[in-house]
Amino acid sequence: MTEPSTLDITTVISVEDAVLPFDIKPLGVRGRVVRLGGILDDILNRHDYPMAASAVLAEAVALVAMFGAMLKFDGKFILQTSTDGPVSMLVADFVSPDQVRGYARVDIDALARLEASGAIAAQSVIGNGHLAMTVDQGEDMERYQGIVGLDNATLVDAAHDYFRQSEQIPTLLRLASGPLVGRAGEQDKWRAGAIMIQHLPEDGGISPMQVYSGDDPSGNGEPEVDEDDNWRKAKLLLETVEDHELIDPLLSSERVLYRLFHEDGVTVYPELKLKRYCSCSADRLKGILANMPADDKAHMAEDGKIDVKCEFCSASYRFDADEILKSD
Repeated sequence: MTEPSTLDITTVISVEDAVLPFDIKPLGVRGRVVRLGGILDDILNRHDYPMAASAVLAEAVALVAMFGAMLKFDGKFILQTSTDGPVSMLVADFVSPDQVRGYARVDIDALARLEASGAIAAQSVIGNGHLAMTVDQGEDMERYQGIVGLDNATLVDAAHDYFRQSEQIPTLLRLASGPLVGRAGEQDKWRAGAIMIQHLPEDGGISPMQVYSGDDPSGNGEPEVDEDDNWRKAKLLLETVEDHELIDPLLSSERVLYRLFHEDGVTVYPELKLKRYCSCSADRLKGILANMPADDKAHMAEDGKIDVKCEFCSASYRFDADEILKSD
């Protein structure tokens, strides 16, 4: 079993596509750093999203990696938005122990009009609606879902609301995404990063992740948190992190942590390496088509074929229409 270690940046090699857990025992804080590079670039390059849409999807994938890595059991963590903005839906999911994927539904014309107006903030790209976080524990197990509003809010704002209403553990999160300009003749490379800290329970234990149905499990509104000096200090330090520090491929997660918290001592734990995945296949899609209403399948047929494109990975599948229609 790999043991935790006190941070020593002299031996650190920058690692991307990973989640690095850590704690700061003198401050009573635990946390995680997420750094996404190659797999995020792969996810986004399978689509032709405008930059503003790619940026918010990148943040969603970083968030789902952060939250999914907190699961204490085999399962799936799903993040999904439903809003009235040009990016009307974001879907990202994490399948334990280490797989992520994501896609966006984008109104290209509406986004172009927004860009032309100069009001291209993340809040306006997403719009108003809600964010749902779902924990799927597998077959024959109950799903748990938490829903928070997205009303002129960023994904970070919604994530903070989620933690206040579900885990009820004091939490602070920072999130960044953006393209790194490639060399001449090369594509830009997308990156995203996130860092989160949480105030540990007084007994020093680490609470399991809990997700409740509805906006507030207690019905009593947001819990009041009596902040102590250590938590206040940890928050002030984290708030100094800059976006470029979270996405710079030459700046490792360990160096970011050292810069923020070295005076109080940071312990890091084994990192979780992430992978991009997709569950689509010809057999899976054929089964979905077989269960669709006959009229819908007939409408999809063109020149004797039915073409289907996976929304997550953009893989294309072609089926014989007669074979699919005979499945009724």
